Amino acid sequence: MALSIGFISFAHGHVGMYADVLKDMREVRLAACWDEDPQRGRAAAERYGMRWMPVRDDLLGDGSIHAVIIGSPTNRHAEHVIAAAHAGKHVLCQKPMALALADCDRMIEAVRKTGITFSIAYQMRHDPVNQAMREMVREGRLGRIGHARRRHSIPVLFNRDFVTGPTRWHIDPVQNKGMFMDDAVHAADWFYWMFGKPVSVMAEIDNVLTNVAPDDTGVAIYRFPGSDHVAPGMMGILLNSSVVHAGQNTTELYGEEGVLIQDYGDAPSMSIARPADAKPVRLFRADQKERVWQFPDLPIPASHGDRIAAVPRPFVECLLHGAPVPATAEEGRVGVEMILGAYESARTGRRVSFPLEKDQNA
Repeated sequence: MALSIGFISFAHGHVGMYADVLKDMREVRLAACWDEDPQRGRAAAERYGMRWMPVRDDLLGDGSIHAVIIGSPTNRHAEHVIAAAHAGKHVLCQKPMALALADCDRMIEAVRKTGITFSIAYQMRHDPVNQAMREMVREGRLGRIGHARRRHSIPVLFNRDFVTGPTRWHIDPVQNKGMFMDDAVHAADWFYWMFGKPVSVMAEIDNVLTNVAPDDTGVAIYRFPGSDHVAPGMMGILLNSSVVHAGQNTTELYGEEGVLIQDYGDAPSMSIARPADAKPVRLFRADQKERVWQFPDLPIPASHGDRIAAVPRPFVECLLHGAPVPATAEEGRVGVEMILGAYESARTGRRVSFPLEKDQNA
């Protein structure tokens, strides 16, 4: 029997890309959708051959639907995830998990109580280059990492359609807090996925080139405890900006035994033409004979959209074949806490320690 999937809102543009992938999977059936915007919901239903259901709880009460994908504005994630969980539906939820740790905790409780499978949509975990870098770090090929820098940038605030059209909820502080919350959470999860939970953060988050959103650029410096592959006090430098037209260098890993530099890892660096012989990773080890870069044979995703399109299949594999959950509810909470800590540091001008003493909504 095919896995029957419903959709709770197409507000987030990535959800349409998930549907584009899922409609071509033989083991999946796109069943129905609900949307807080009826016009958008009806259009999605027609496009994907699904039933349009004007009442959300009618969709959740449909016993033929096994799982739902939630793409609503971030401030409604907790409401929708908890309702879906209590209806017995497995959930793939668009990031960030929520805007407050209290909401994350309510979602985690619902997932645990009902036993449903829940995952957050973090596309950076599905990039083959990111996966290869993580394996290199965990194998100790660079020795213990002393500091890492990750840029994760997008150009959306330069896009008039983004800030004035149906996607403008992204820049509403009530529905989404700010662009650093909306987008830097990808890089925060990447740091957690690579190095574990941080112990503190210092950050600057502000508008520097625009004033259409609560913020357009932020830098956070996370400190990490030591481990077999991380030096005690390792610094993780996260740069996120929503006002970057183009770029190339995205990630740098500096270890006691080597260096790894990744190119073409964010949206701006993949939206312009690349050299035909472009390589995604440069590797240098201190014990190699010649001081030259090595170029591991790794594929570069054709576009940033390819990373996004890689999200739904692992979720389906998890439900149908028992594969590991791509990103659990507990992991989703970590990313939110990392970003809220950065906002608190930027607000106060002070270092913030983890775990947060209270829910930071400032």
